[in-house]
Amino acid sequence: MRRFASLVLGLLLPLLAVAVARAEETPPAAPTFANWAAVVVAGDWHAHSGKPTEAFDNARRDVGSTLVGLGFSPDAVRQYSVRPRRYPAVKPGRTDLTVIHAGLRALATRNTAGCLFYLTSHGAPEGAVLDEDILPPALLAAVIDDACPARPSIVVISACFSGVFVKPLQRDDRMILTAARPDRTSFGCSEDDKYPYFDDCFLSSATSAHDFAALGRAVQTCVARRERDTGAEPASEPQLWIGPGLRPVLPLYAFPRPPPQAPTKRAASPPSRR
Repeated sequence: MRRFASLVLGLLLPLLAVAVARAEETPPAAPTFANWAAVVVAGDWHAHSGKPTEAFDNARRDVGSTLVGLGFSPDAVRQYSVRPRRYPAVKPGRTDLTVIHAGLRALATRNTAGCLFYLTSHGAPEGAVLDEDILPPALLAAVIDDACPARPSIVVISACFSGVFVKPLQRDDRMILTAARPDRTSFGCSEDDKYPYFDDCFLSSATSAHDFAALGRAVQTCVARRERDTGAEPASEPQLWIGPGLRPVLPLYAFPRPPPQAPTKRAASPPSRR
């Protein structure tokens, strides 16, 4: 009996060693945004001239769908508009800070890995326009800290003078991307613009960026090029800040890409007649 047990053990040990070796060779799964909460807010509906514009709501709508393409769960992305009844297909919530705060907290309770906050609006040296109010940086920092404690977060502010948000929002595990430095305006919110320049660059750059850190740098380059091409000056100089705790982790959150399609074989052309 002992000889039989020894024989079985001798056969199993090599198989077990192979299984352990294969398990050690298997890399851990890369982190994704599937368990992140995200809110995308259009803070105004007026152009710089005061006339109506769809630029902010166009950006709100398409940034929301782009985040889903980058790996966020559709159920974890909530949108807000100053005129929510105008967009029944998307059914955004109303742009009100109390409502947005409650919505972000609810999403973050169910999706506990991280948070993303995106605001597109007009701006002032005191903060960003949120319907008929100004959202100051310190208040936004308090909202995000309360709704998303002890987890990584990404904050994107598309507005004039939005660089004023960088310092108050800084945390070890946070990335902040703004459309302009603290003393500069940004461009592209007329009644004829589809998107503000910054939002347009965010959307177009997301298709090829590897991760949010790379996306931030690509947006900076894109905005600078767009402003040169259109003669918009002085340059808005979008700001990018990444906390030291998030910096080594963020590239691990690589954006998903569709597999490359195999080239289709073209049918051979019949020989031409002379």
